[in-house]
Amino acid sequence: MKILVLNGPNINFLGIREKGIYGNKDYNHLLEQLEAKGRLENITIDTFQSNGEGEIIDRIQQAYLDGTNGIIINPGAYTHYSYAIRDALASIEMPKIEVHISNIHTREEFRHHSVTAPVCNGQIAGFGLHGYLLAIDAILEILKSRK
Repeated sequence: MKILVLNGPNINFLGIREKGIYGNKDYNHLLEQLEAKGRLENITIDTFQSNGEGEIIDRIQQAYLDGTNGIIINPGAYTHYSYAIRDALASIEMPKIEVHISNIHTREEFRHHSVTAPVCNGQIAGFGLHGYLLAIDAILEILKSRK
């Protein structure tokens, strides 16, 4: 079983940018949490972060070909306007969960709308880095229910 965790722009700056919103834990802490969760669940968790839209799309397409069973994506700011990432997600048949560290629905108005969430199975927002672990649980439940 393999799950891909995709992170978009500025997620690599966790612990540096806007600590009041995103917390003090850095990106390496997130990677360590994901690695531990993978060991606990006996699954492979691949991670990928890019500040570039095209690289994110390329990795989504690669997931279709490389045996990935589900995708967790935090598109960052691309959430609100990247129809290209939305179309890439829509083009593949596997469980997909959108994650946001902060609660985007309580922030600036432009953050309230996601163009990518409608092509995902669900969205988790506002639970900090723990949201990624909740998303892994959700993907595993979706896959289990399909057996």
